[in-house]
This record gives sequence, C-alpha cells and structure tokens, in this order.
Amino acid sequence: MQHPASYPYRTAREDLRIPLADGVELFARVWRPVTEEPVPALLEYLPDRLGDRTAPRDAERHPWYAGHGYASVRVDVRGHGNSGGLPGDGSGEQETADGVAVVEWLAAQPWCSGRVGMFGISRSGPGSLRIAARAPEALKAVVAVCATD
Repeated sequence: MQHPASYPYRTAREDLRIPLADGVELFARVWRPVTEEPVPALLEYLPDRLGDRTAPRDAERHPWYAGHGYASVRVDVRGHGNSGGLPGDGSGEQETADGVAVVEWLAAQPWCSGRVGMFGISRSGPGSLRIAARAPEALKAVVAVCATD
C-alpha cells in the first residue's frame, strides 16, 4: 500500500445512515476523495461488523480507493453490525432488496457520478451477484471473489 501522502487525492471519511423504505437505517462508512467533482462509488456490502471485524483491512483498502478518485463505501447489512432491523431469513431476499436500494441511494448522492461498482469476497461475493441479477441501472460492475453460495 502507498502512503496516503502519495495518493492523487486527499481523502475524507464519514459515517452515515442509509434510510430504507421501511424505516430501517443501514450503517455506512464512506471514504471519499476531497474534490468538487462527483466520483464513481465502490460498494462493499456485508454482514461483518465494519467497526471491528473488518476494520484493519478497511483502514487500508477503502482509503486507497478514495485516494485514487472513487467514493469507497462499506455498509453493514440489515440486522448486522451497526445497522438497524433484524437479519433476513437466510434466503437473501431482504438483503438483496436492501442492497439494490443502497446502490440507488449511492447513485443519487451529490458526490456520486451516478455510477456504482460492487466488490465482495466470500460471503459478500454471492450477495453482490444477487444484487447485480436485479440489474439496478446505476450498477456498472461487480467483482466477486470466492463467491460460492
């Protein structure tokens, strides 16, 4: 990893809540380049609590993306981590519907160019593919690694 001083963009981090239609709010951490121009967003959406379990790798990965011109967004799924609501029934239906809503919400933010990509490893890989199968207009790319279900 490069030292942050060598990134093309300075970065900023913000914690926020993404509202869903049923009133549940999902917890998100957003790393963005400091720029006036809207940028594409990269979404990582998984049940591992972003405040502790994935924090060490998040502290390297997401700022790197932001430093290179992307808004990098890490979201706890419904009922996990700091997100509200109850976990889904295991079918993935609620998680997938929520993920589509997150993609649409990201695309509508003033700091986003309207283009969203997703990435997922292991548990979040199949989730990314299920969201892509719903074909939200703003979702332009998915990288799923070790994505078995």
